[in-house]
Amino acid sequence: MEATERYADVDGYRMRYLRAGDGGPPVLLLHGGLIDAAHLSWGGVIDPLAERCRVFAPDLLGYGDSDSPDVAYSTKRHVAVVESFMDAVGIDRASLVGLSVGGGVALGLALRSPERVDRLVAVASYGLGRELPNGRLTYALSRLPALNRLSIAALRRSRRLTKASLGGIVSDPNALPSEVVDEVYRLVQQPNAGRAYRSWRRHEVGSSGFRTDYRTRLGEVDAPTWFVHGREDEVFPPRWSYRAAERMDAECWLVSDAGHWVPRERPDEFAERLIDFLD
Repeated sequence: MEATERYADVDGYRMRYLRAGDGGPPVLLLHGGLIDAAHLSWGGVIDPLAERCRVFAPDLLGYGDSDSPDVAYSTKRHVAVVESFMDAVGIDRASLVGLSVGGGVALGLALRSPERVDRLVAVASYGLGRELPNGRLTYALSRLPALNRLSIAALRRSRRLTKASLGGIVSDPNALPSEVVDEVYRLVQQPNAGRAYRSWRRHEVGSSGFRTDYRTRLGEVDAPTWFVHGREDEVFPPRWSYRAAERMDAECWLVSDAGHWVPRERPDEFAERLIDFLD
């Protein structure tokens, strides 16, 4: 079932989302940060999921083809905007599936408004640890947004370089479908590409580590939860998901030969397991 592109007015901003599936429970898919959008991270998952569920996949505020206002893009803001998005499209309660930054947003919403979350899936999720991937270097880079702008400017000039850059989030960039690389290359051409992520990083990265850490509150999550993490993830360490699952007595799928982008690296298997969990 092919997804349709729609737009919603959310807190005065225009947000693009993909809608698929006519029956079953609602599922909300939340993508990651840096350069991302709903169709980019979830394009291999939406169709099989829509056979069993009503799927809603928004471009987060500041990403994809949603509005990109000059605001502070903290995790807390994303949580509030996503809840307002649910109101705008008429969802009272849904299962949340969040990847990376989107995983932190899903966790935050499950803690803020537990009555609105049926089931929770956190994929290579933010919010489960404080340690920075490259220590003080990550903090220094978070305070030098010009370097990120220069990196994106370089990617705009070269599809080959754009593809190579994906080696930071997948185990094998050559295994990605060409249309996925093409879409990343299209998104980096956008005038505000990377701005929301730079703002998020400035608010979320402190000198002593990541500022949002839900570990001490995981016991407050009421929804049945499933953690997924690629064993070769270089963005957030797989041990984050494993220890969170242990703390919550939840399931954790550590995916071999996969990095940070499991829904794109293993879309068929991920979709099958996701549907089993939601059922």
